[in-house]
Amino acid sequence: MQKEIIKKHTKIVATLGPVSETVEILENMIRAGLNVARFNFSHGEYEWHERVMQNVRIAAKNVGVPVAILADLQGPRVRTHMEEELEIEQGETVRIFDVSYDNAKIEKIAQDEKVIILDCPSIIKELSVGNEILIEDGLMKVRVVDIVDGYAIADVIDGGLVKNHKGINIPDARVPLPTVTKKDYDDLAFALSQSVDFVAMSFVRDGQDIINLRKHIRKIIGEEETMPRIISKIECKEALNNLDRILGATDAVMIARGDLGIEVEPSRITILEKDILKKSISHLRPVIVATQMLASMEHNARPTRAEVADVTNAVADHTDAVMLSGESSMGNYPVESVRTMSQIASETEISPYDDVFEAMSLTFSSEEVNIAHATYDFSRELDAQAIVIFSESGYTARLLSHFRPNQIILVATNNQKTYNQLALVWGVHSFLHAGECSRKKCIDQTIKEAKSKELLHSQDLVITVLGSTKAGKKLTLTGSRIT
Repeated sequence: MQKEIIKKHTKIVATLGPVSETVEILENMIRAGLNVARFNFSHGEYEWHERVMQNVRIAAKNVGVPVAILADLQGPRVRTHMEEELEIEQGETVRIFDVSYDNAKIEKIAQDEKVIILDCPSIIKELSVGNEILIEDGLMKVRVVDIVDGYAIADVIDGGLVKNHKGINIPDARVPLPTVTKKDYDDLAFALSQSVDFVAMSFVRDGQDIINLRKHIRKIIGEEETMPRIISKIECKEALNNLDRILGATDAVMIARGDLGIEVEPSRITILEKDILKKSISHLRPVIVATQMLASMEHNARPTRAEVADVTNAVADHTDAVMLSGESSMGNYPVESVRTMSQIASETEISPYDDVFEAMSLTFSSEEVNIAHATYDFSRELDAQAIVIFSESGYTARLLSHFRPNQIILVATNNQKTYNQLALVWGVHSFLHAGECSRKKCIDQTIKEAKSKELLHSQDLVITVLGSTKAGKKLTLTGSRIT
């Protein structure tokens, strides 16, 4: 088993599950390149989540690197509500009900017709003739042809076996559920009690959704320095239409290609991914590309060439992170999946296709942006190996990361939450210095630790950033060789 951590700029988010819950497996995943552990609150009991979160922290401490914990809320998911499985075939007609409809009437109609029940009250009121209803990630599709007596009549376009509790997507209808449901609020309260580093918000519709969630979190936590950062999952048409407002309010973005690929034509997914990536980076929002990146590795030890190309494409487009789902939570090769993704990222990053020949643009300007830009230019001109800074909140680190320098970014911080949250940010290696520590001393200690971890070597040229832009103080850039 490998002992050294694979070095790369692009971060890896991995969903945890039954195959990746032990400290031993987690240590191996971290050494293979895991940076963020995702907990999917659509599944699992709180007792399991708490135990595995503790295991993540133990494993991260044992390996000696930060690993962030991400709590992914389920969101307003509509599902089937079926007592028995139902086979539907192309060309048939079915009746669609929601759970608010009278059970006795449904049973009577079901004697002569095929019936599908949805678990969302009042969803039928939101349907129109022509709406397509997609079942179980789009495996089955029906189209509404009429609405009578409070239920919908639909033609089967793509048949299959309709099972209980399977996800439903209706791309052109508004789901009559709040963006944050009662279950989400319960799950959020638990996640906050575990001091998670990120909260992912599913099916975000507008920027106001994020503002409301942040206010709710602040009421519970109170202290700004312990706030988790909010990740907005872009996975529905409303989010695409309101992307600029979402980017203005969120802390980070996840391109959730599973549901998004159901909501829009599959042929548009890659173009949309590139567009969301570019806009997110220009807003200084870390971005994760997710869903089926190495899906075949749930069962196979090697990925397909198409999957390798998919990960390569995302890395070359400068995403902050790529994500594993079933591959790392339920598959046969959780460690190998992380290692494979790391190797693809590493190979792509040293290729000419991942190079940034000039600083990437931002949608805003400030004194801090100018300083970060100058640091990027200075480091590039001197061909330095690393940039070392002190950052309490992580903001300066995210600014430097935005420009995607060739140098690794070493960040000294005295904030535990910042230490963890920077695990998602491209190219950043964070080092925690607890207690009283001057900025100069913290930076010196960081350089020493980085050398012991072989991130730096003797005679490497390092750019250090010292000082503050506040209260009239000056900021100094210094280049020096490691002894």
